[in-house]
Amino acid sequence: MRRKALWGIIMMTALLTACGSAAKNTETTDVAAEENQGEPAGSIEDAIAEETSYQEEATEAEETASEDKAGDEGPTAEISEHVPPKYTNLRTEGAGTIERISYTAHDYAGDGSEITKEANVYLPADYSEDKKYNVLYLLHGIGGDEDEWGMNKNTSRVKTIMDNLAYYGDIDGFIVVTPNGRAGAEYKKDSSMIDAFYLFGQELRNDLIPYMESHYSTYADYQEGGYDMAATRAHRAIAGLSMGGMQTINIGLDECTDLFGYFGAFSAAPTSNIASKTASILENSEYDIYYFYNICGLQDKVAYSSASAAAKTLPALSDKFTDGENFMWQEMSGGHDFHIWYQGFYNFAQIAFKHDSENK
Repeated sequence: MRRKALWGIIMMTALLTACGSAAKNTETTDVAAEENQGEPAGSIEDAIAEETSYQEEATEAEETASEDKAGDEGPTAEISEHVPPKYTNLRTEGAGTIERISYTAHDYAGDGSEITKEANVYLPADYSEDKKYNVLYLLHGIGGDEDEWGMNKNTSRVKTIMDNLAYYGDIDGFIVVTPNGRAGAEYKKDSSMIDAFYLFGQELRNDLIPYMESHYSTYADYQEGGYDMAATRAHRAIAGLSMGGMQTINIGLDECTDLFGYFGAFSAAPTSNIASKTASILENSEYDIYYFYNICGLQDKVAYSSASAAAKTLPALSDKFTDGENFMWQEMSGGHDFHIWYQGFYNFAQIAFKHDSENK
């Protein structure tokens, strides 16, 4: 834990500064971060105080979305470097809903006592208990929380993309969950909670996933006394931005491979396991990787080196990954910001739950 704590102290200010810059303009590279290279970092407290919230940033993105009406032609979405305007227009017809949930978790970063946490849940249009749904767990960054992706409001860009992808037939609508990724009692935006990010796998396994599968219509055969979670891993995905990208790799891919079949890392943060470590961990794994998608901005001074070191060479190091079949490394112009992360979400939403369907 010493290495992680040290990294947290060093990187907290850099990541919050970069993310604050992204909040000012979600459609440009991280100009402020580039201009501040070489300047002495302020205190962690100052960085947190000056941070522009991700929620505000997401709101700005939504307000600048195209107001043009899209036609009702068939599916045209594809893996790309932009989100077509038809997928960012708010829908009234065929729109899903967002719910706020409270669930019992545990203070894994502390004494293990029970705590209550909250998360946001997107349900596809016409959600029904008569149908089974796939679930994506979508994680935030070091300065964010369960609301960072904007899933606490009906104008959420995530919701809008999901609504339109399903409406135009690009995906079969699935559930999206945005939790707080700190597995401890002090789970707010707290600089002392760095290690709690690395323990979140325990909360996923023991608390959040069982809650979702006991309260919503998923593919799992939930039993209160315990059930085979691995049996339905093909119907769970995990993805996240920055620190959430690290969690996708270190926790989802390397620690909880029995829980998830699909993985999306958007600008994976420093301390993400390097490719050789992941290859070693998965060498004798009995589980197939249905898909591992990665995206990072070429001008990302925070995460490009860590994200590329974590993923870019995986197909050459492990037979679990085949480029173009169950693996993608995408890099495009951009910084450490939502221009990249929304693009990553849009692309990954079309990948998840579709690959290798014959083995499900």
